[in-house]
Amino acid sequence: MNSTVLAAASSGTSNFGWILGFTIGGVVVLVVVALVVPILLLARSIGNEAPKINSALTDAVHNTAPLGALRTTIEYATVIIGGLQRGRARLGG
Repeated sequence: MNSTVLAAASSGTSNFGWILGFTIGGVVVLVVVALVVPILLLARSIGNEAPKINSALTDAVHNTAPLGALRTTIEYATVIIGGLQRGRARLGG
């Protein structure tokens, strides 16, 4: 009879460990889900905005392309200013 009581007590302790383990595991899973879901929602909203951002950047590239010719304009302006200064000097001004 004494061994039956010991076996029952041992069985109860074993089940408690499993229940505790599953409870802790469940809590950990819930915490991970609570942390990951907002990240996924934010990633989704960023993904939805990406085409708009890409379109705006494409427009910016198109609108600023003429600035590449600015160096040539500055070089021509420098040559013209030099010519005007030489002409002014010859005229005594």
